Amino acid sequence: MGPLLTNSALAETLSASAPRRPVVLDVRGGLGHPPAAESYQEGHLPGAVFVDLDADLAGAPGARGRHPLPEPGDLQRVLRAAGVRPGEPVVVYDHGDGSIAARAWWLLRWAGHDEVAVLDGGYAAWVADGHAVSTEVPSPEPGDVVVRPGSMPTVDAGEAASLARSGTLLDARAPERYRGETEPVDPRAGHVPGALNAPFARHTDERGRWRSPSELAKLFSDTGVPADGTVGAYCGSGVTACSVVLALEVAGRARPAALYPGSWSEWAADADRPAATGGEPG
Repeated sequence: MGPLLTNSALAETLSASAPRRPVVLDVRGGLGHPPAAESYQEGHLPGAVFVDLDADLAGAPGARGRHPLPEPGDLQRVLRAAGVRPGEPVVVYDHGDGSIAARAWWLLRWAGHDEVAVLDGGYAAWVADGHAVSTEVPSPEPGDVVVRPGSMPTVDAGEAASLARSGTLLDARAPERYRGETEPVDPRAGHVPGALNAPFARHTDERGRWRSPSELAKLFSDTGVPADGTVGAYCGSGVTACSVVLALEVAGRARPAALYPGSWSEWAADADRPAATGGEPG
């Protein structure tokens, strides 16, 4: 299974004759979107199981940031309740831009589950293409997936700082937050010194569909990302940076980028850590 899945491909696998029906996870939510649980109740893909970003795909906010990684045992309970089994496919979708779905994709990969894809265009594209939706809440047979964390690379604050100096660290936030012109959520404005701005919003087009591998590769090349070498990514709280990791894989990068899970919410909480401002890495 590739990292992205089209509506038509998912519709085919959800048909009654399909040999391997995937587990479908609805992970809509996040800043700027309607309440996730309400959106799910109003309509979702047939058979989709609701998984909450704050409660299920992250630990409690605190010293590790606003969306720290969940404890492996907690994540395992969530995935088993959704019906996830070893080696069986999982498809995740959000409202449309793939940023929240990328967090679920990344967590499953981090947990050692490779058979996972993000629905290209999310719920908005599914509805726009005329596919059926449902208000029925499924009761999946419990799965038996085992979460084995560590299959995707991560870095802590110190390693992120080092990577910004000696490798490539990408900041997935909007340019105005990267430049430090505004900071609506976290304690301080600015970015990790040396980080390059790679806004997650540019990964999809005006319809919310992911850009082609060649388009993404050019975006990263124009940003200054080398063809090889170590790359890391962060954002406000470690969620939309997963979209950068996914986009780099779609672009053809063989070695996964490392995620800084604490991201700016952890970095900015420590006054001893420097903050750069302006359009240059610093």
